[in-house]
Order: sequence, then structure tokens, then C-alpha cells
Amino acid sequence: MFTSLKLRIFITAIVCLAALIFLIPTFVPNIPSPWNKYLPKEKIHLGLDLQGGMHLVLEVDTQKAMESMMERLSENLKESLMDNRIRFRNLKTTQNGMISLELTESAAKTDLEKILRSDYQDLEIDSSSARDGGQLVHLKMNDKRALDLQKITVEHSLETIRNRVDQFGITEPEIMPQGDNRIMIQLPGIKDPERAKNLIGKTALLEFKLVDDEHSLEDALRGNVPDGSMIAYGLREDRSTRQRGSVPYLLKSRTLLTGASLETARVQIADRFGEPSVSLTFSSQGASDFDRITAENVRRRLAIVLDGVVHSAPVIQERISGGQAQISGNFTIEEARDLAIVLRAGALPAPVNILEERTVGPSLGGDSIRQGIMATIIGSLLVIFFMIFYYRLSGTIADSALIMNIILVLGVLAAFRATLTLPGIAGLLLTVGIAVDANVLIFERIKEELRTGKTIRLAIDTGFKRAFITILDTHITGIVSAAFLIMFGTGPVKGFAVTLIIGLLASIFTAYFVTRVIFDYSTSKFNIKKLSI
Repeated sequence: MFTSLKLRIFITAIVCLAALIFLIPTFVPNIPSPWNKYLPKEKIHLGLDLQGGMHLVLEVDTQKAMESMMERLSENLKESLMDNRIRFRNLKTTQNGMISLELTESAAKTDLEKILRSDYQDLEIDSSSARDGGQLVHLKMNDKRALDLQKITVEHSLETIRNRVDQFGITEPEIMPQGDNRIMIQLPGIKDPERAKNLIGKTALLEFKLVDDEHSLEDALRGNVPDGSMIAYGLREDRSTRQRGSVPYLLKSRTLLTGASLETARVQIADRFGEPSVSLTFSSQGASDFDRITAENVRRRLAIVLDGVVHSAPVIQERISGGQAQISGNFTIEEARDLAIVLRAGALPAPVNILEERTVGPSLGGDSIRQGIMATIIGSLLVIFFMIFYYRLSGTIADSALIMNIILVLGVLAAFRATLTLPGIAGLLLTVGIAVDANVLIFERIKEELRTGKTIRLAIDTGFKRAFITILDTHITGIVSAAFLIMFGTGPVKGFAVTLIIGLLASIFTAYFVTRVIFDYSTSKFNIKKLSI
């Protein structure tokens, strides 16, 4: 490929040096001061099976997302019917995810169908029956929209969880969909699994609702909840005993503002008792809505509700036009930080349920590393000794290329911030065998040429040329197979395939290029009469 031997030696040295430089942070954690400015800082990341961590499988409750969507549609439909002066009663969502309403006049069904066609194309009439001179109508979401909503809910949940994990500061997490409504999460090196689980699983639905001061809370607690209102509970802590108790609130059902209008959330210490709170900043549209809501409801209480729990219900003293709000609720610093993270990342569109949870301890990871490294070392040493025994000096050349192959694989893993897993170590060990196999093909070809009476340099040249096509064919076949493993495999299989592909590419370079450089240099520098092969 390159006619100049010096150029090929230079390229080999540069490639090997680059791989060693990228491996410095992995094997030398504390780099001296002036050098750490110029050397790479990323080391090889270890997977869940090597450094320990958490494995979760979550199920997205898409049915809840459907119910929430139907609740919103029912509220909007109620307003549309009132605006169009269509008389109805008992409009509500049913347990099977439908909207039920009674039209007081049979002729109103035609008007309802017009509204559905123009403004509510996601809804369709499932059934209708005559009742007291009117019509009892059941509406459902059409099948296409229902499937789209399920897919969007899972995708949105996946993105929200990924944002939360990224802000939590976990390096090299693996988050991917699994099936129709499941998400697989692997968090290597996690130190506090319970905190991570709470952070990931919190729905974080933030709502602003007015407190219903017009009706009696006591009557509502006895079961007489007024139409358009609901009971919610908050937590209150007794500062003397530090015990928490629940406090009931009677709230308006209508949500005036949600966390979707937030721009950011951050922790601040503003409480006179030195307790942290979460400061909210709304987007431009959210600030405008918040300004209007506070202007229309001065002297009324506005409840801040997170996942159905009332965190505070302050009285609106005056119009708030700065687009700022605050959540306080006896938080610790850690709780406030986690709440700020989930609010910044956004609410999950539906609750998630933990189906599978496994925690891999660091001791198990340490054992895996030691056993994996030991297997690689023993396997490599056996191969090295066999090559020296069978091919003598040429075997030593092959062993040099083999060592460089391992250095290149690890260097590429470090350079591209790839994650090394236990299957990845298996892929590295397999690469050792493949790399040696390529050299065996070359050596056998050279021996065949020598037996025909050719000179050493001509035998080497012909042997490399004849073996190249076979090496290229077998390696490309392996790369294609590994590529399919990456496309369709799960985490451990992908780790194996990634390492294997890197190893195969490095093997082509070291077996054909590096070994050839050593042979050419040896035959040109020294007057070799007999090849040790």
C-alpha cells in the first residue's frame, strides 16, 4: 500500500503512540500537573457487570395516559357544547376509558357529530341509545389515535427519563425501549440506588389549582364533594416534634397551569428557618398565564400540587407579573435538588411501574474484572507461547502484532468513550484468537512459497498478497455479523459486538500492515539467509 518503508514505520508508530496516549487516564489516574492539560481525560468506562450499579425494567402505564387524555378531552368538549348551546347533562369519563353524556334532545346528536368532525377528530361515537326523550352517547378514542398515543407516551417517557438521568450525573447510562411499553435502564456505578429509583419513577406532574373556599371542607370530607371540586392532601411537619401529618384541602378540579409552562427550576435557601425550597421560572407564555391567573384571583389561595400532593397553598396577595413561583415543603437539600431535576426534565406523560430491579454490588463487579482479565491474560499467554514454539522468530513477530492489537482495541474504547462490559472482555479474548489466525494464514502462505524455491523477500511478498484476500474476507464477514448483533441485540450482546468489530478492524491493520512492516524492515536491514518460520 505504501512504497516507502519509512512512511509505514512512521504510521505504525503514530497509531500505537496515539492508542497509548488515550490509555494513560485509564492506567494512570493521577497525571502530574502540567501534563494533565494536554493529555486526554476520558478513561475506559466499565459497564454495569464490571463496576456494579442498577438494572431496572419499567412498564409505562399507557392506560393512565389514555385516561388523562380522555379527561382533558371531556373538559374541552363540555366547554364546546356550552358554547354551541347544546343541552346535555352527566358528561363524565367512564372506567373503561370512554366519555359518557346525555343529550336532552334527540336532534342534538347531529350537532354533536358536527363538533366531533370539526374539533375532536380523535373521538368517535361508540354507541348511542334513546333515553328520556334524548340520547345517551358513549364516545371513545379512535383506534389509530390510541396506538399513536401509546407510542408517543413511551417515547416521551424514554426521553424524560434520559434527561433526568443525564442531569443526575451518571456516566454511560444505558436507556432503551423494550417491547411496546417497557423501558430498560442500566446505571453503572450508582452509589444511591433508592434515590435514583425515586428520581426516575417520579411522575412530577406539577399543577396549579385554586383552593375552593366557597364550600365546606368538612362536608366534602363527609362525602359531599361539590361538582367541579376535589379533595387533595398535603404534608405538614410539626417543627417541635419533626413529625409529619397529612392536611386535607378542597381544590377546584380545573388545572389553571401545569409544569409544561416551566422554563427552569432551581434550589434556593429562602426560608427563614434555613430550609431549602425550589424556585420556579416560567416561560414567556407561562409567565403571561401566571400573571393573568394571579390578577384574576387576588386574595384567593392558589395550591401548588405535585403528583397529587399539595406542597403549599399561599394566598395571592397581589398580581405576580415576574413569572416566578416557589415550592416549599420541608425539603432536605437532596430532596430539593432531585425535585428541581425532575421539574427541569419535565413530567412523565404516564406513571411507570418497576417490573424488574437488580442491583449489582461493586464486589461482584471486582470479581468479574479480575476473572475476565485473568482469562484474557492466560489465553493470550498460551497463544503467545504456542506461536513462539511453532513459528519461532516469526511467532515472536506475530506476538508483537498481537500485543499492539490489544493496545489498539483498548485505545479505541477509551477514545470513543465506549463502555467495556464482561461480554466485551470475551470479545477481546476472541479478537486475540482471530488476530493470531490471520498471522497463521500469512505464515503458512510464506512457507508454501519458500518450499517452491523462492527467495525470502519474494516469498514474504507473495505470501502476504495471497493471504490478504482470505483475511479481508473472513474479517469483513465477522464485522457484518457483529453489526447485526449491534442492531438487534440487547446491552450485553452489543458490548460483545462493539469490542469484536474494533478488534477485527485492528486485526486487519496489525496482521497485514504491522507484521509486514516488521518483516520488510528485518529483511532490508539484516542480510537474512534463512527465515525462522
